[in-house]
Amino acid sequence: MKYLARSPKEIGHAIREARKARKLTQKDLAIRSGVWQETISKIENGQSGTKMETIFDLLSALDLDVNIEERSEGSYKTIEDIF
Repeated sequence: MKYLARSPKEIGHAIREARKARKLTQKDLAIRSGVWQETISKIENGQSGTKMETIFDLLSALDLDVNIEERSEGSYKTIEDIF
């Protein structure tokens, strides 16, 4: 699976989809990752303010990696390009 995430909401969506693809409940993922189920719920619903360490704990428990790359052509280069 490959996910594109540029916001906390999109990261949460990717985590939810990966969890469901593995047929795990939030409780199952909590046990695997050591992250509270309530925290997983907040992340999956796109709430910001989560520590990077927590995100990486979840990604590790789901056997996911993070790849950093330049945005694809046609994407905005600066905030001014949006307006």
